[in-house]
This record gives sequence, structure tokens and C-alpha cells, in this order.
Amino acid sequence: MFSFKPLARKILGASLFASLTLTAIGFAHTGSAAAASSAQAEGIISTGTKFLGIPYRFGAPSGLTTAFDCSSFTQYVYNYIGIKLPRTSSSQATIGIPVPKNDLEIGDLVFFKDPNRAGSIGHVGIYAGDNKMLHTGGAGGVKFSDINSTYYKKYYVTARRVV
Repeated sequence: MFSFKPLARKILGASLFASLTLTAIGFAHTGSAAAASSAQAEGIISTGTKFLGIPYRFGAPSGLTTAFDCSSFTQYVYNYIGIKLPRTSSSQATIGIPVPKNDLEIGDLVFFKDPNRAGSIGHVGIYAGDNKMLHTGGAGGVKFSDINSTYYKKYYVTARRVV
């Protein structure tokens, strides 16, 4: 299973180093903004991991924490840190800033087609670094999955940055 703690230490260490370096050379505001964004991204993943194993249920209503569908999960996690998201994955895919797959950062929303449903967007997850996403769907409920696995690589559509 994917472990977030070593990654978080690296990110926090790098963020602190960058913030101190930028402050020392006169860019304190930029360092502070980067640190705030990094702290939000860490909060998103930290909040989401509290729900590992919670069952998946298609159409689970907003605010329910005993079962999630993919978009109710992302909506709940982002709302917890103060970012309001629309209810459906297709609506969530229209907000924020589009991000190329090779520029993903922790906390970005990643979107996929669902081959069993009409429309282009049918699934959403939260990028967690190292090509992993935190999401829910099918067996295992809330979990980490590799976005470059055969399935997710085939159905990847886009990513959005809302943090």
C-alpha cells in the first residue's frame, strides 16, 4: 500500500527550504504563497486518508461519510479545508485551472472517462504524488490507485488545480 508519510516529509522539507531561501533573497511573499498552497494540499490528502476503506456507493449524497461515490468524496474532502466543489465529477472538471498530466501537483483533481456511462467525465480522484491518486470506486472503497495503471491510463481525460 502507498505510504504518504515519507512523501509528506520530503514535500514539507522542500517547502520549508524553499520558503527560507526565498525569504532570504527577498521573495517572502512568493515563499508564503507556496507554503500555504502546500499546506492546503497536505490537508487535502491528510483529510482524505482518514476515510481509507470507507465503502463506495454510487450516488452517495453530499455530506455522508459512511459511504462515498467519487465526486461526493472529493467534494467532502475539499469542503473540509474550505474549498467548495460542485457535486458531480463532470461539473468538478469545469472549475479551476487545467493542468497537464506531466505537471500534476499534490491536491490536483484528476478526471477519467467511465466506459460504462455516456459523457466524457465519469470519475474523479485527488492526485497524491508519485503517480498515485486518492479516490473511491468499486471494491475497497476509498483507496490509493496508480493513475498510470492500464485502466486509468486508458481513460485519463484531464486534471484541474483548485488549490
